[in-house]
Amino acid sequence: ITRDGMTFDSVKEYRRFCELRLLERAGAVTELERQVKFELIPSQRDIKTGKVIERPVYYVADFVYKKKLPNGGVETVVEDTKGFKTDAYILKRKMMFFLKGIKISEV
Repeated sequence: ITRDGMTFDSVKEYRRFCELRLLERAGAVTELERQVKFELIPSQRDIKTGKVIERPVYYVADFVYKKKLPNGGVETVVEDTKGFKTDAYILKRKMMFFLKGIKISEV
């Protein structure tokens, strides 16, 4: 779906973006970003030739933002809008937590 010159994977993702924009205007969230890429596994190269044998593996978050907490603190949220959880997504979600200590918030 394309809205406001931006492309979204689904209507659900677009609606969530609209909600987050409203929360950002209200000051509840800040630094809202879309399609943020996290490298999970770097590319693998042949030691002798330097040729890439395996490409890197990335997880692309739908949204990343900072959320104000009731105690005055700030929390960084990595969020994914899911209609269906593929095996690849589940594996990347687990890798994000194991490798980077980041728990993905699913909406």
